[in-house]
Amino acid sequence: MAYVNVPKDLTKVKTKVLFNLTKRQLICFGGGLLIGLPIFFLLKSVTGASVAAMAMIIVMLPAFLLAMYEKNGQPLEVIVRNIIRVCVLRPKQRPYKTNNFYAVLKRQDQLDREVYQIVHGKKAEPRRASADRSRHRQSEQDG
Repeated sequence: MAYVNVPKDLTKVKTKVLFNLTKRQLICFGGGLLIGLPIFFLLKSVTGASVAAMAMIIVMLPAFLLAMYEKNGQPLEVIVRNIIRVCVLRPKQRPYKTNNFYAVLKRQDQLDREVYQIVHGKKAEPRRASADRSRHRQSEQDG
C-alpha cells in the first residue's frame, strides 16, 4: 500500500511554483542565468569555451547559493549579514555596564541641589522643608 510522509511541522513546507522550485529559487536562478549566459557568450570568442564556462560558473555561483542555501530557516543573505554584524560592525569586547539605581538617585539629588541653589541663590537642601531642618537642629542642641 502506498503512503505519503507528512511532516509534523508544516511551517517548514514551502509552496512550489514551477518545476518543483519555490518563487525565491526561480528568481535567483533567473537572475544568475541573465548574468551568466551573456558572460559565457562574450568570453567564448575571446578565451575559448572551457574558460568561458568556468567564468560563467563562478559568476552564477552566488545566485545559486542565494537560492539553495538555508540554515536554521534563514537564507544566505541573513546569515552573511549576521556574520558581518558580529565580526566587523560590533566591538569584540563589550564592557559590562550596569545601570545602578542608587547612582541614578545620587545624580538626581545632585541636580536637584544645583537647581535649588540657582533658583534660591543660597545653599540648602531642596528636599527638606525648613521645619525639618529646625527640628534636626533642636535635637542636636538637646543631645
